[in-house]
Amino acid sequence: MIRAVYPGSFDPITYGHIDIAKRAAKLFDELYVVVMENKRKNYTFTVEERIEMVRECLKDIPNVKIESFSGLLVEYTEKNKINVVIRGLRAVTDFEYELQMALANKEICNGVETVFLMTDKSYSFLSSSLVKEVASFGGPISQWVPENVAKKLSEKIQKR
Repeated sequence: MIRAVYPGSFDPITYGHIDIAKRAAKLFDELYVVVMENKRKNYTFTVEERIEMVRECLKDIPNVKIESFSGLLVEYTEKNKINVVIRGLRAVTDFEYELQMALANKEICNGVETVFLMTDKSYSFLSSSLVKEVASFGGPISQWVPENVAKKLSEKIQKR
């Protein structure tokens, strides 16, 4: 059985994330979508809210498990006996950062391989930051995130 992990902040999850998760789930027996917590980051949504949105968006994929984790990704892979890390790439700038992370992970835990999946061209510009920025100015985001995510983001913005 080959298990993979798709880590991210998913703040919020976008159609780009969902595309990568669906494609990765077809390649591996089990896919762990892990909502990462980084104490140094300021998130729009709590980890619980992010997990809830990810669960709703990926509920139709039977071999996906959703969890959260705070710490080094390689600690998670070792603890859960996972050898493959999935990362989505949008552009050359993503590759530079992701290559650096993949090499660091390999240095710390030699048994971990990183598999890069190119994003679908229709999502090549899309990021959670862009979605939040457009939403904060009242712009349309329904083409970039599922309805449940758009609703939760709108509620967050209205509370501010």
